[in-house]
Amino acid sequence: MPKGPGGVIFLYGQTLTAQPVTEPTLKRTVVFIDGQNLYRCVKDTFGCSHPNYDVMKLAHATCKLRGWNVSQVRFYTGFPDAKDDPHWNHFWTRKLLAIKRQGVHVYSRPLRYRDKAFKISGGATLTTRVGEEKGIDVRLAIDIIRLAHWNNYDVALVFSQDQDLSEVADEVRLISKEQQRWIKMACAFPHATGCPNERGINGTDWVRIDKPTYDTCIDQFDYRAKPNSN
Repeated sequence: MPKGPGGVIFLYGQTLTAQPVTEPTLKRTVVFIDGQNLYRCVKDTFGCSHPNYDVMKLAHATCKLRGWNVSQVRFYTGFPDAKDDPHWNHFWTRKLLAIKRQGVHVYSRPLRYRDKAFKISGGATLTTRVGEEKGIDVRLAIDIIRLAHWNNYDVALVFSQDQDLSEVADEVRLISKEQQRWIKMACAFPHATGCPNERGINGTDWVRIDKPTYDTCIDQFDYRAKPNSN
């Protein structure tokens, strides 16, 4: 039987096909949460006035809907500097500390501010200072791909509706073929009849979260409240 370089065996006249991959019964799931994207979706869909979700409860409740086993939860967000927005800096400083205490891996970066012009009635222009996330979506995408390469999960469950992540879903499918193992990428998002954005990330499984499920995952502590000075 002829061999090529490195001992590779050539079988003339035969076509070698990849072995079918077996779907695991127990699906190790890493949950990736884009905090700001999730908040915007919750605000638009359920009318929530602030990020009132309990990260760990939401991760476990959503995976329970599909029978997936949570092995790790990761949270990504930008937050304002104290001098730019003391109220929301206070909120996120306290909330992120609580999330870390739950055992969640947190990646956070300060927002970057720039002046942005808006057209208002009468043709006038209003310029205001707005904060923007930089690097959060890139970090999230890198981690989804990296952990797939490291065989850290069977399911990557992403809380986001950012269509840019559809390219990450394509990459995860390539990794599945290279490693010849079953891997799935899914996205979870709040959903209600008539909600403005009913689409999940293209190329992923969609997990819709209804209001009753979300209500069981609300954080009972309001991090907007300032601590007593007494």
